Amino acid sequence: MSQLKNLFLLIICVGFLNSCYSFTGSSLTDEKTVQINEFPNNSPLVNPTLSQQFSTDIQNRFVQRTTLKGTKQNPDILIEGEITDYSITPTTISSTTQSTSAGGVIQESQNKLTITVKVHYENKLHPDVSFDRTYSDEAVFNSNLSQSAIETSQVKIATDRIINKIFNDIVANW
Repeated sequence: MSQLKNLFLLIICVGFLNSCYSFTGSSLTDEKTVQINEFPNNSPLVNPTLSQQFSTDIQNRFVQRTTLKGTKQNPDILIEGEITDYSITPTTISSTTQSTSAGGVIQESQNKLTITVKVHYENKLHPDVSFDRTYSDEAVFNSNLSQSAIETSQVKIATDRIINKIFNDIVANW
């Protein structure tokens, strides 16, 4: 009986605390519409699908996770920019090791994919929070990945992180 009473009190306390604080806050209070223009890929090394993939992913993030509606005319919020860097560089020879049948050790080399995006954010209702920033992220991977595997998995990792940073800077305003 005592356990049932404690469980009931716990449920009441959690319900009370849940009504006091919410984790779904947003700094976007008056804004109703957003326009997100395509992010052209102006980097020296061009991934042919990166521009469209990034543009679609960032549009989906804002439309699905906020109450903003997409528009092409007179938006409350304008987000635009360009992809300025897409590069793959060798990084280390210190990742996992493999033993050979002769008793030797082979170290696999790693490469690093870096993506950099310049963003222009304009809030027409609250111009003081508008900004121009550069976001960059990277993904480290074994050098034995094919170009196709890099473009399907590693690019997604780096772009998701960049979109998270942009989203948090605009919506959470942290």
